[in-house]
Amino acid sequence: GFVGLNSTSIPDTTLSPNQSEQADDHFNTVLYTGNGYPTSNGQTISGVGFQPDWTWIKDRSRSGYNHYLLDSTRSATKVLRANLNNAEGTEGTSLTSWNSDGFVLGANNEVNYQNDSFVAWNWKANGGTTSSNTDGTITSTVQANTTAGFSIVTYTGTGTQSDTVGHGLGKKPAWYFTKSRSEAQNWHVYHHKLDASAPENYIITLNASNARSSSSADFWNSTAPTTSVVSVGDDNSSNKNGTTYVMYCFAEIDGYSRFGTYSGNSNADGTYVFTGFRPAMVIFKATHTDSWVIADNKRDPHNQVNGQLFPDLSNAESTSNAICDFLSNGFKLRRNAGSINQNTYIYMAFAEQPFK
Repeated sequence: GFVGLNSTSIPDTTLSPNQSEQADDHFNTVLYTGNGYPTSNGQTISGVGFQPDWTWIKDRSRSGYNHYLLDSTRSATKVLRANLNNAEGTEGTSLTSWNSDGFVLGANNEVNYQNDSFVAWNWKANGGTTSSNTDGTITSTVQANTTAGFSIVTYTGTGTQSDTVGHGLGKKPAWYFTKSRSEAQNWHVYHHKLDASAPENYIITLNASNARSSSSADFWNSTAPTTSVVSVGDDNSSNKNGTTYVMYCFAEIDGYSRFGTYSGNSNADGTYVFTGFRPAMVIFKATHTDSWVIADNKRDPHNQVNGQLFPDLSNAESTSNAICDFLSNGFKLRRNAGSINQNTYIYMAFAEQPFK
């Protein structure tokens, strides 16, 4: 009954090179050079490999330009910015549409400044097709990709602390974050490893470098998510009466995504973190006060990975310091830095391909 001690003997994952669907059928990063502002051109960006439903764009070359978050549930003209608490804006010249292999840009300077370098991270949901979800006390509108464990959820708050919202994943989400669309409120993040015993009692803020903080039952009603709903409490950032919200939800999928925690060792020969796959993207956040960091395999296609972008800041890309090595089954930190390798951290990782 024994098998050989080799990768062939490892069970296959749902998303893998041996299956009909692979990791990059659901998440992919593309790089492009702007051709728009100030000459007022647009361009089609291809090479994603699927029709994206959530696209996150950042100018790598220029500081002062924001992280643009756009999704096919809210429509291409509706813009939120990861580094700001602003309400949703309407812009017809940023991302104008999605297509089967990418998206179309207008001439907006923050997503298409002429000759600037840009990165766009893309996730697949359900091709823009939504459905009404009545699993929670609040009826939500859900666009879900259960294969990859990702859903886009919109809803209108009621202000009742015990409220729940259906997420459509069919399994318990490990990471999600909410943003008010109709008024200025912070992005508040749930992560299942933000605390060892009761992560539902804590939040962390996407648009700030703040340390984790106690939710005081307002944000998640001190209630863990279930396979069908998340609790939204009664804070203005997640459930104010009459306010509209968007929530991005992620469940872990073996060989494709992992949302974990690790302890840094304050050394350039840094902590090794097992994910079960070679990462395509890793987002890092210290539980103490320090900026978020994003690394990916397109800006750094070989080790060591140096390209840092910061979701809570409008800074240009930093390439002067090491972050990590991307390995066949995880990542290894390569710098003693407070943002990645000194204390306790949460991370969000998506796969290039599973270890097998």
